[in-house]
Amino acid sequence: MAEETKKKTVVIHLPHINLWMVTTLILAIALVVLYLRGGSITGMFVGLTSQQAANRAIDYINNNLVQTGSASLASVKEVSGMYEVTTSYQGQNIPIYVTKDGSYLFVSQPINMGAAAGTTTTTQPKEVPKTDKPTVELFVMAFCPYGVQAETLMKPVFDLLGTKADIKIRFIASVQGTTVDSVQSLHGATEAQEDLRQVCIMKNYDQKTYWTYLMGIDSNCYGKITTSDPVALDTCWKAAATSAGIDTAKIQACSNSTEGLNLLKADEQLTDKYGVSGSPTLVINGVTYNGARSSEAFKQAICNAFTTAPTECSQTLSGESGSTTGGC
Repeated sequence: MAEETKKKTVVIHLPHINLWMVTTLILAIALVVLYLRGGSITGMFVGLTSQQAANRAIDYINNNLVQTGSASLASVKEVSGMYEVTTSYQGQNIPIYVTKDGSYLFVSQPINMGAAAGTTTTTQPKEVPKTDKPTVELFVMAFCPYGVQAETLMKPVFDLLGTKADIKIRFIASVQGTTVDSVQSLHGATEAQEDLRQVCIMKNYDQKTYWTYLMGIDSNCYGKITTSDPVALDTCWKAAATSAGIDTAKIQACSNSTEGLNLLKADEQLTDKYGVSGSPTLVINGVTYNGARSSEAFKQAICNAFTTAPTECSQTLSGESGSTTGGC
């Protein structure tokens, strides 16, 4: 009887096989093959934070498991005593799991043994609490193309709701010492320096001035001047700052001092608090947003976080949508 039930279950679920299942199976088979060949998947991570473990997990997968294309990091969070690392592979988001001590990596969706037999459990999206003035934090890397895209999409939202909601840009970086050179950012030293400049501008100027600068450097510097040319980039950011009415000497002094490092450390603490690892990541009232990337979608998500939505929320924002899965 048990065998018949199992066969019926397979027949019911076969129509629902999709690319996510196939790509997950590919990675799972790769793990098995690696094991049979005598490879080890233990001892990869020792005393790592969730972000460090996620980054190394992606490196491990790309170096040992995938043979076509490459996987990238979408997000990481702690789940029931282990890290859930969501990887983006061949257009699909695939969760993998790493034990907190870093000893084992699993390519499988965990089964909740506390659930009743024959039932399927799903994680429900966390409800965003409502507040009079929502806190909106867009986590990016200064020179991540998807982050720059998200900033551009958020600009009309800031213009509409900037006085009603607290909309801030946060940076994904690691401050490992007491000097500017100790800042680690995915796209190198020039990105780390730009992260520091921007947190200093936000500290010393109002948000409208900051967003004017941000759109200037995104439009005129990013993508047109390579980050490997620090001289040209230095000229470009100063032009964007001057155009926005920003004292470049003041910002240079801040970004090269303990003040700038402490400001970036504060962003790093928020990054760790929310389990942010990918650029862009939008957090509204402490809850990670998982919806579409467009100005209107961002606006609607923020408006839903108001205790009483302002009249501005009735306006529809038009414009292009961004990539739904890409990230740095």
